[in-house]
Amino acid sequence: MKLLVKAAIQAQRTYFQRILLYRFTSDNSPLRKGLQSTEECGWLCASSREILSAVRGLVEVRQNFISEEEEKALLKELEPGLRKKRYEFDHWDNAIHGFRETERLQWGDVCESVFRRVREVAFPKGSSLLGPVHVLDLDKAGYIKPHVDSVKFCGSTITGLSLLSDSIMRLVPENNSAEWLNLLLSRRSLYILRDDARFKYTHEILKDEESFFSGQKVPRHRRISVICRNLPV
Repeated sequence: MKLLVKAAIQAQRTYFQRILLYRFTSDNSPLRKGLQSTEECGWLCASSREILSAVRGLVEVRQNFISEEEEKALLKELEPGLRKKRYEFDHWDNAIHGFRETERLQWGDVCESVFRRVREVAFPKGSSLLGPVHVLDLDKAGYIKPHVDSVKFCGSTITGLSLLSDSIMRLVPENNSAEWLNLLLSRRSLYILRDDARFKYTHEILKDEESFFSGQKVPRHRRISVICRNLPV
């Protein structure tokens, strides 16, 4: 009996050594402030301390960045145009499955105030943004495959507002596929990827059947991502 208890304790220790969960403060730049504790994290699950250190300051998720009313305002402006499009199940570079997309340059007052906040918290001061906002609508059965953003068309930073559904974004370093980061993108959150997190890691949005965070199922429904990028310098 003692041997069984000892084996169970050792197995539990091994599990928590392999899957490390972290919690950060909810101030402006959580990762930049470093590790706060080893308790369960609200939005980041990592395979190791090394990969956590490598992305410090480069990834961020701000939960509840927009209100329910602001989400409704964004959807009110987006839905009429999206309804005219069909979901596509192939993509020119084979990166996205089950999607429809559009771009939008003009927004109402409520939405413009949201984008002002996005610019203030996410982009370097004076940074020029890519003109139209990119809107990506994923069907419940849709997903984004692992890919690396092109440096030709985009600058150092990308942000995304998550509408309608929670989802999991996974980042994997190109030079070490055994390491990974899972970001919990809750509904109405804002994610931010900067510099090497964009160009030296693949990123993807997991399928509904693969959508787990820290062992817990995160149901994936239809998801709209409202994406802003800055221009390359």
